[in-house]
Amino acid sequence: MAQALQPNTAGSLFASDGKTHPLPDILMAVTLVLGLLSFITAFSPGLHLLTSWAGLVGIVTGAYGQWVSVTTRERFGLILGLGASGVGLLIGMSNGGLFGGLF
Repeated sequence: MAQALQPNTAGSLFASDGKTHPLPDILMAVTLVLGLLSFITAFSPGLHLLTSWAGLVGIVTGAYGQWVSVTTRERFGLILGLGASGVGLLIGMSNGGLFGGLF
């Protein structure tokens, strides 16, 4: 009876179901790395190609990750990565865009 009242918290933080989710975890990690890359390189206007492409790919992977995510931990990491990717994409677009002013 006592086990039925206590949640299984043997997994990682906020992973309330206790199962492994390899695809959402990989998407979360990729989104966080691309978001961080995009956000950091946004402070160098000469790196606008890297900034905008990393931001765009980070937004796409983060959106798919949100679609397949199961736990709050995954969604939290994805939202952080999506926010950083979005800021990086917008700053990269204002500095020259995805194609460096070719189009």
